[in-house]
Amino acid sequence: MAATSGKRDHLGIGWRFPIRPVGGALTYIKYEDDVEQAINVILETARRERVMAPGFGGGLRDWVFASNSPQTQRAVEVEVRRALIENEQRIDVESVRASASTETQNLLLIEIDYVVRGSNSTFNLVYPFYLTEGA
Repeated sequence: MAATSGKRDHLGIGWRFPIRPVGGALTYIKYEDDVEQAINVILETARRERVMAPGFGGGLRDWVFASNSPQTQRAVEVEVRRALIENEQRIDVESVRASASTETQNLLLIEIDYVVRGSNSTFNLVYPFYLTEGA
């Protein structure tokens, strides 16, 4: 892969997830797309899942059997904010809002507004998280 130069180089280049060879080669993503993918990886990774980085991850799996209540939504907001601030230094988290989907009963929509440091680009990511309410 050719070396890059420019004001967005600090955002990085990485393998596209999930890792799937295309035409016998790995595919890569870069810059803001790499940041967005990293946010998804953080949210999809359980804390303590990575042996060498036990604090890494979003902790969302801890909420999978919770009710889709305002209390759960506020707790998830706090957890997601913490995970992003601790694990993704390329962004400033502007806001995290979790709300119940109006169409799917057990779907929690986590809306994240963030600014990519260095480029000052603003992004919005809506992460769907499905709850399996225990009852």
